[in-house]
Amino acid sequence: MIADTTDSVRVLETSHPPVYYLPRSAFVDGSLILAAGSSFCEFKGAAKYLSVVSPDATAERAAWYYPTPAKGFESLADKVAVYPSAMDSCVVAGETVQAQEGDFYGGWITSRVVGPFKGGAGTTGW
Repeated sequence: MIADTTDSVRVLETSHPPVYYLPRSAFVDGSLILAAGSSFCEFKGAAKYLSVVSPDATAERAAWYYPTPAKGFESLADKVAVYPSAMDSCVVAGETVQAQEGDFYGGWITSRVVGPFKGGAGTTGW
């Protein structure tokens, strides 16, 4: 287990399943290391990437965070989101999450979340 918490922030965006941001303190010490690259969200601001490290494997650029979230997203300060597709599994309320399609989005799909969602072929222009 890399992280465990009941103190997450769930972010909903148009045509996306939710993304869960977990407190950095929920992650095992040493499991997050700074990775190359950055991106920019017009709403949340500049993001930086992290690799997720376990004793058995490293998932490169499998997580991201906003060092200085934009106004209105201050609750994301000191929180980290992971791509479920890069993890062995992610679980919400006892249910294993299905990863959002595509290699850019990090949505967490459970049986209570219904699409359609951005991410698959032909959906980038939504």
